[in-house]
Amino acid sequence: MDKILIVEDDGMIASGLIYALEQEGFAAENAASCEAAQKCYAPGKFTMAILDITLPDGTGYDVCRMIKSREDLPILFLTACDDEVNVVMGLDMGADDYITKPFRIRELISRIKSILRRYGKQSGDENIFRAGNVTVDLKKAKVMKNQKEVILTAMEYRLLLTLINHRGQVLSRSQLLEGIWDVAGDFVNDNTLTVYIKRIREKLEDDPAAPKLIKTVRGLGYCLEA
Repeated sequence: MDKILIVEDDGMIASGLIYALEQEGFAAENAASCEAAQKCYAPGKFTMAILDITLPDGTGYDVCRMIKSREDLPILFLTACDDEVNVVMGLDMGADDYITKPFRIRELISRIKSILRRYGKQSGDENIFRAGNVTVDLKKAKVMKNQKEVILTAMEYRLLLTLINHRGQVLSRSQLLEGIWDVAGDFVNDNTLTVYIKRIREKLEDDPAAPKLIKTVRGLGYCLEA
């Protein structure tokens, strides 16, 4: 289920947004300040963020910078006025859209769905895999990290694809070897598998020594976090 982060200090507006989003099949969580947003946010946790510009301890711009520094998350700004300076500043920071208060809830929902379609992030899109700052377009066999393409070898991609197809499951080394067996005739053994896992981590993990995407389950195998 798509989960949306709302950063809005007006309790009535936040409650109304959460209710409307839940009626549309979304999950939503509100943070009433920059500090609260920093505490509840984590890469890969949310599908999108809706940010009020004026907050008690800062601005929605501060939250936007924090999020964009960690992942390419779709962002929509709520603003009390459509002043060109406010609008341009938000869009220049990487926001996807804005809406002026007071707004019609149906228009807001329509904009949210439009943004998610552009990102290919709605739950029904099975061709896009996302985990934190890593995105894999399964249709195009294209891997991105922080909006930059990551080049994998054919074998590395085949291994990553095997893990994606079984995301959240622990795969034994023998299961992974079966999934990447090279039809071209190149020999793939247990030691080779270790090398491929290491290379993928070096390309995709923020800290390959403490992987968060592809985790080692001691004595069992590997698991790709969903």
